[in-house]
Amino acid sequence: YGAIGDVVGIATLGIGTGARATVVQDIKVPASRYPESAQHIRDAQAAGQPDVLTINRAGATSNRRDALRGVQPRAGLDRDEYPPAMFREGGSGSSVRYVNPRDNRGAGSCIGAQCQGLPNGTKVRIRADDW
Repeated sequence: YGAIGDVVGIATLGIGTGARATVVQDIKVPASRYPESAQHIRDAQAAGQPDVLTINRAGATSNRRDALRGVQPRAGLDRDEYPPAMFREGGSGSSVRYVNPRDNRGAGSCIGAQCQGLPNGTKVRIRADDW
């Protein structure tokens, strides 16, 4: 993906073979606060998972079920999925990693809070780093 232009927090990106999407907001997951989740996001994106995601809250339950199918729970750990279940791109084929529950749930709350008020269908870019 390559940024083509930014205007008042709205970036237009070229995605794939000529398709275009408007990213309304960058969603930031601070690595200093959520190091395991941030590393999972970076690793998943480096392995080919998308950084631009489409909000689809109605699909979260089925996406979570599909993403976690066959990944057994482990005592004291959460199963973190990327892309997160609340996005259209989540579900089957998502990257799943065991992480500390506090880290995972904090990162999830961080993402959810930044998406609050954005309607379904909104494109956002997930970034994991410190600024």
